[in-house]
Amino acid sequence: MKRINLFFLFSFLLTTCSTAFGAKIDTVFTHSNAMNKSIKAVVIVPDTYSQTDHPYPVLYLLHGYSGSYADWGRSPEAGLIADTHQMMVVCPDGGFGSWYFDSPVDSTFRYETYISKELVEWIDKNYRTHPTREGRAITGLSMGGHGALYLAFRHQDVFGACGSMSGGVDIRPFPQNWDIAKRLGAQREFPRRWEENSVINQLHLLTPNSLKIIIDCGTEDFFYEVNKKLHEKLLYQNIPHDFISRPGQHDWNYWRNAIKFQALFFDEYFNSTIRQK
Repeated sequence: MKRINLFFLFSFLLTTCSTAFGAKIDTVFTHSNAMNKSIKAVVIVPDTYSQTDHPYPVLYLLHGYSGSYADWGRSPEAGLIADTHQMMVVCPDGGFGSWYFDSPVDSTFRYETYISKELVEWIDKNYRTHPTREGRAITGLSMGGHGALYLAFRHQDVFGACGSMSGGVDIRPFPQNWDIAKRLGAQREFPRRWEENSVINQLHLLTPNSLKIIIDCGTEDFFYEVNKKLHEKLLYQNIPHDFISRPGQHDWNYWRNAIKFQALFFDEYFNSTIRQK
């Protein structure tokens, strides 16, 4: 794992907290053929987008269980990230309790197909992007942290970097929570589905350096233990990744701070891929 330059990060956080952003925020309607419905998303383009003709990398930012596409658009962090790091930020609607699966129980919840295929294709068609895995990263909070790692691990041809903030990276300890059973069926009846759809059991899909990975979780978070176990399993399997833990709970105070650390990580990734070509 890399060591984080905490002095630099602290200086960055102080700077961005007091800086206004010029990014443009669009609310768009996209269509999912898989679910036969229109779905909203927030698309944030940096302040220079209209002044240039070059493509931009894209960070897909997923919301949590009770959230929506609008969550990050209501706070300044996403706009500041777009301007500071010159990347687009896309915040899709992941439904109420979708967990970003293609549900084997409910055909109206096929958010794996929607995010990893339909939405990505729509964004690349309608915005000036780098339409390659090297130009895409994905992260999210809570349910969205699970979703970001789940989608990136399973679609490494689409995303080159991924992250999780306070993610529910192992769903098995929570059989009665957050509508997971509505998407997979009851754990006692379909244990294999719960095994196969837990992020922590997806590591066989990875090889060293196949993805850039960052995981962040507060030590007072109810998901801390499953994040720690994921970190340890990645270490055991020699999968390089960044793991950050610090005092914090499962709340927006933590996530507004965490996204700034993750943005630096993804900016470095984009600098090492598309921006040096």
